Amino acid sequence: MFKRILATAVLATALAAGPAAAERLQVAATTTNMAMITQQVGGDHVEVTNMAPPDRDAHYLEARPSMMAALRGADLVVSVGAELEEGWLPAAIRGANNPDVQIGQDGYFEAAAQVELIGQTGHADRARGDVHPAGNPHVYLDPVRMAEVGQALASRLGDLAPEHAEHFYSNADDFQAAVEERLPGWEERVADAPGVLVFHADIDYLVHRLDVPLHGYLEPLPGVPPTARHLRRLVNELADERGVTLFADFQPADGARFIERELGWSYYSLPTQVPVDGDADDYFAVIDELVEAIASPAS
Repeated sequence: MFKRILATAVLATALAAGPAAAERLQVAATTTNMAMITQQVGGDHVEVTNMAPPDRDAHYLEARPSMMAALRGADLVVSVGAELEEGWLPAAIRGANNPDVQIGQDGYFEAAAQVELIGQTGHADRARGDVHPAGNPHVYLDPVRMAEVGQALASRLGDLAPEHAEHFYSNADDFQAAVEERLPGWEERVADAPGVLVFHADIDYLVHRLDVPLHGYLEPLPGVPPTARHLRRLVNELADERGVTLFADFQPADGARFIERELGWSYYSLPTQVPVDGDADDYFAVIDELVEAIASPAS
């Protein structure tokens, strides 16, 4: 009798814990936002390892042994793509020596390849700064595009684990429905926003989605730190405008402080990535905070 009770308890515990780790798809995500959407879509059937901290610029990381270890055991790598991780991900994949996650294989997924990109130049010209010829890679700051990425990711996970495909699509649909529910509120909140100045071309996707005027960039060219000459030109050009300055929490504040002194524009240093192990609610909180900052001059 005791053995039967014990066996029942063990079974109940196992069911509550979900699939065993060995039964889950092993996924290596390049950023916490990519880890979030993977966990949201994959649910209990994925084990996600995040390779980069949320407070570091994913442009400028270096390949590390921990990244190679995550990639070595992965069934799938989920990256932002459009060359955002060009400086470290290809080297980490080579070091991992895992044929399943090589570029071009089913185990390699780029979010940027699933949606229409803004800022496509079609050519790399370093005279124009640290440009991405395929387009602006920061698609994760447009919730609508993230929902499209979720749908594409459900399809890829379904290819790797067909028995759970329905579960993946259902989770992607839930995320998309949550975005569609929130989008009118975000649009209404910034309807009278006079515009924003950003440090880098990363918050562009949210600004474009919400149809808010973009007044320019603190960087004179992508990847080039703000210069006194460029900041003075911005002050002259924006003397008759109103707005705010936004930048990611890992970007320097000196340029924004200068704009505040000269034009009286408030500035906001905000997260653009969810915390480690962040979920969909954390992602929507990131968007909510950016929206409130954009709306602040009109409040």
